[in-house]
Amino acid sequence: MTDATDTPDEIEDSSAPLIEHLAELRTRLIRSVIAFLVAMIACFIVAEPILNFLAQPIADVLRARGENPQLIFTAPQEKFFVLIRISVIFGIGLAFPVIAHQLWRFVAPGLYKTEKNAFLPFIFASPLLFTLGAAFAHYVVTPLAMNFFIGFSDAIPALVNIISGEGGAVVENEELRTVFLGSVRESLDLSLKFIFAFGLCFQLPVLLTLMGMAGLVSAEGLGNMRKYAVVGILVLAALVTPPDVITQVILFVVVYGLYEISIQLVRMVEARRDKRLRAEGILDEDETS
Repeated sequence: MTDATDTPDEIEDSSAPLIEHLAELRTRLIRSVIAFLVAMIACFIVAEPILNFLAQPIADVLRARGENPQLIFTAPQEKFFVLIRISVIFGIGLAFPVIAHQLWRFVAPGLYKTEKNAFLPFIFASPLLFTLGAAFAHYVVTPLAMNFFIGFSDAIPALVNIISGEGGAVVENEELRTVFLGSVRESLDLSLKFIFAFGLCFQLPVLLTLMGMAGLVSAEGLGNMRKYAVVGILVLAALVTPPDVITQVILFVVVYGLYEISIQLVRMVEARRDKRLRAEGILDEDETS
């Protein structure tokens, strides 16, 4: 009878911390959702200026070509859902500090002081690097890509005229002529693809440094993988950029530069770890990690 009466108490005591964690998780999630909804509503109010900002590279290309800088929507609900999409994406970005804070408050009590000091800088570095990558995509890559894609419609007629002996001038006739009438949804999709692609590429130092802290990679190993990294970055540049050599070279230089920076960061992590291990007497002075 004694064992039977003790068992429920033991189960109740062991389940209490779990219930407390679930209650705290629910509180953190509710606060995060409220922050996201408030940020999404705020972004929806200014969604039209945000759309104009994202479409600015296309407008600049069209103005340079002497065309009317405008985008069209082919369905009554298209622009509305485009604005909703902008509100959701930028709402997540605007609410990210609150969401990250709630996540940190939930996870931090279970971490050691050294783990807190190690991970806290990356919480600030990750959104900063993503913002830098997004800005690079918007101000550098997207204008080059739009200029290539939109200007491609003039390249084929000019090439045909050169082959036919008409020179570089495009001969006007009554045949079918294609013109660019940009869709709001499709143009926004292309701009956002560049922003997310480069924003994620700029996370390379954060990813490799965390892997170095976990002992998954080393500075020496990353250095020996340079030739494979070059090939991988070239393939990445060919996939996420238009078939434009200038854009691909820019992406390659930027991402490879981030790779070299990552090697130095991992080397710093290793040196700091070796210093701590020597201070604790675990690692001898003549040993290296």
